[in-house]
Amino acid sequence: MITLFTSPSCTSCRKAKAWLTEAGLPFEERNIFSNPLTKEELKALLLLTENGTEELISTRSKVYEKLDIDLDDLSFNEFVELVEQRPGILRRPIITDSKRLQVGFNEEDIHQFTPRKIRRFDAKEKALKLMIMDIQQAN
Repeated sequence: MITLFTSPSCTSCRKAKAWLTEAGLPFEERNIFSNPLTKEELKALLLLTENGTEELISTRSKVYEKLDIDLDDLSFNEFVELVEQRPGILRRPIITDSKRLQVGFNEEDIHQFTPRKIRRFDAKEKALKLMIMDIQQAN
């Protein structure tokens, strides 16, 4: 099951939600302000990252700028406490299915959550359409 961590005023969150809905993929939406991430969830997300906390934290956010901290100096427990106290510090949306992670909305990358059988079918369908267009242009 896909989990979509969002905030109410986030445009990218609405885009991700719309994309998942249109693709017919079942997902659970979680508002990070009304239902914050647990320590275990943050740990699971960090295990899926390539760059650790840097991937999850919005360093351009006003919340982060006001803190004047270096993420590398924080222990895991300090990081969890920071996110619990200030969930607005997280980049959004956060999309995961416990095997894959996407932070932020990117229409090309979100396709990773589509089942492989469907991705293969879509690729074949796209190739067929291109072949038909080539034939039509040649005539």
